[in-house]
Amino acid sequence: MLAIGMLSLVAGSVLLVTVFRWLPVPTTSFIVQDHIAALGEERTGSRPSHDWVPWTAISPQAAVAVIAAEDQRFLEHGGFDFAAIDKAWTDARRGRRLRGASTISQQVAKNLFLWPGQSWARKGLEAWFTLWIEILWPKQRILEVYLNSAEFGLGVWGVEAASRHYFRKPAARLNRNEAALLAAVLPSPKRYRVDRPSVYVQRRQSWILQQMWMLGGLRLLDGLDTEPAQR
Repeated sequence: MLAIGMLSLVAGSVLLVTVFRWLPVPTTSFIVQDHIAALGEERTGSRPSHDWVPWTAISPQAAVAVIAAEDQRFLEHGGFDFAAIDKAWTDARRGRRLRGASTISQQVAKNLFLWPGQSWARKGLEAWFTLWIEILWPKQRILEVYLNSAEFGLGVWGVEAASRHYFRKPAARLNRNEAALLAAVLPSPKRYRVDRPSVYVQRRQSWILQQMWMLGGLRLLDGLDTEPAQR
């Protein structure tokens, strides 16, 4: 019975990833948890803002900005950036500030299916879902879901909601500067502000703009595959 139960969980998780390869993602685990927390805190405007939009309704500048900010090896790795992981581990052993090494694919897995935290159990599940996301989804789909599920401020989920909330226009019309500003708050969207950017956020925006240019700008997206590939 235990073996059957385990097989069912494995099959169910793979089926879930497969379904979201094609269907819009109406909500995520993190959005649901944020909604519950907001109700508990009686937060003003407690309902999280989230509007799913397809890839064609998102400015390509937003895609380039998040790659530049969060995962510059996104097109090269198979879900795990082992060079970044090794560097983070080395820095931690030397007592330096802990650095994040999660790829965009790992963040998608976490946002969609899991919960905040650093336990080994959660990390193991994150790796499992990341593996199947990379096997079953093309890079373009991973990026599309990431842009639709990332948090850009307190209760502001996804690039469409963020664009309308901060810039009063749809995500399709974001320019380079606006896209870089949104990407600048991604490390800690509850701490950093798009509408009132600190000096740090402004400097990070400038750095992201420079990285976008160095990566080739919109030409970077020419390397996105639209079908799952062996990576």
